[in-house]
Amino acid sequence: MMNRRHFLAVGTFAGVGLTGLAGLGSFATPVAAKTTGELDRRAEAKFRLSCQVGGMVPGDTVPAKMANMKKYGLEAVEPHGGVVDNPAEFKKMADDAGLQVSAICWGSHDGDLCKEDTGRINVVRDALKKALEAAGILGAKGVIYVPAFATQTKLSNQEIRKRCLEFLPEMGAFAKEHNTSVILEPLCRMEAFFLRQVADAASICRDCGGVDSGVGVMGDFYHMDTEEASDLGAFISGGPYVKHVHLAGGTTEPARTLPGQNSRTFVDGFRGLKYIGYQNFCSFECGCSGDPAVEFPKSVEFLRAQWEEA
Repeated sequence: MMNRRHFLAVGTFAGVGLTGLAGLGSFATPVAAKTTGELDRRAEAKFRLSCQVGGMVPGDTVPAKMANMKKYGLEAVEPHGGVVDNPAEFKKMADDAGLQVSAICWGSHDGDLCKEDTGRINVVRDALKKALEAAGILGAKGVIYVPAFATQTKLSNQEIRKRCLEFLPEMGAFAKEHNTSVILEPLCRMEAFFLRQVADAASICRDCGGVDSGVGVMGDFYHMDTEEASDLGAFISGGPYVKHVHLAGGTTEPARTLPGQNSRTFVDGFRGLKYIGYQNFCSFECGCSGDPAVEFPKSVEFLRAQWEEA
């Protein structure tokens, strides 16, 4: 039986009227009254790699890991939420290694936005503003934010979306003051019941005020492996709202490991990123099966080859 991902890869993408997805060769109908040339921004796209400071990259210390990122041709590093307590120190380490800071992987702040106790919204508001200030100091594209993981809220999808639309415009405006953005991360159904597809997050960005709202979206190839019928379609649906990408192998074993270590392919998604003229970072967020000193550079080369094929 043909699964939905295979069907879309070889057939049609009805949502935007695309045909011949495998090569992006032609359009059946205009999209949003624009010509193919106006939509196609492949000439602008750049492949820029980043990595979290984790076990997937070789090195015994943070500076050593950063040095290896630079050695293997990466341009940026992605810190976790703890960086907000001392962003200047982290920025100096990144500067010394010759790396930019791509984004802060911040999380949900225990799902405070979506608690039944509405007083928790003030707590997450203050905390997210602190993170956005840190992102501004770091020169990061944004703060990656999850409204709530599945176990952190009892609200319905509709209630959570309403909270987001009441909360995020203020956060987006604050982010713009610090030359950064709030980046919504869709998660797979094993981790969240709300906000599972790139298009879902893009619709929230639209309703928060559009591309200039300071609110954006990211795609994570691990989560997309479960939730998206087409990686290409997902990134096209995100369009100008896509501010960041996470790189990880998919759900087949070994799951969520370095790209190239399982059967997950990235070509379809990279075609989508190329088509929207993506120039922000693609950042490793995964584990490693084997010796990182051997496997990490292999994964970098694998991804570069996939980008060239796309």
